[in-house]
Amino acid sequence: MEPNTINIDIKNQSKDDIKAKKISKPKTLSFKKLKQKKKIRLSKLSFEEKIVQVKRVTKVVKGGKKMTFRAVVVIGDNKHKVGVGIGRADDVNLAIDKAILNGKKNLITIPLTIKDSIPHVINASFGACKIMLRPASEGTGVIAGGSIRTVLELAGIKNILGKQFGAKNILNNAKATILALTKLNEKVEIGNFQSNRRQIFYEKNMKKYRNGTAIS
Repeated sequence: MEPNTINIDIKNQSKDDIKAKKISKPKTLSFKKLKQKKKIRLSKLSFEEKIVQVKRVTKVVKGGKKMTFRAVVVIGDNKHKVGVGIGRADDVNLAIDKAILNGKKNLITIPLTIKDSIPHVINASFGACKIMLRPASEGTGVIAGGSIRTVLELAGIKNILGKQFGAKNILNNAKATILALTKLNEKVEIGNFQSNRRQIFYEKNMKKYRNGTAIS
């Protein structure tokens, strides 16, 4: 009887293993498929580009001086995404194309409020440049200057107050704004939205008691 029992156990184990394999295979495939679906090609998305600076740069080499062009481009979709790109080349057009590609690689997403503003006040610094961004009420517009304004406009922010301190370097100010926007906390806005919804809910209920319609 013992060999029979052993054979049965082996058969059962093999069936269980086959079942496990059958179950696990489609799961892994489906997970991979989901991952593939989430990938979006940047070429299909429509972005707006603004050339902030085109500068002539010289580099001292053994033979003499080598002259190249450096382009700084701000790229965004006017909704939530924005990025700053830098490109260097012997030709201006090549430098701009390189900057656009670099900007697409370094895109960031920004949490926006219902009023198309930022959730809270934020300070950031890059090099010798320091900036401060403050949320504003609806109808204020973008009150900022230089490269900060272009970054904020292409990010889709419509109401904001911006101030730059320290150096007035275009590239460093643009990078400081992106650094500030990455530090924004989305939970602050979600909390405010929830509290607003609660206030509306309690106001509706309190109207009954104010009018005297509620039964005591």
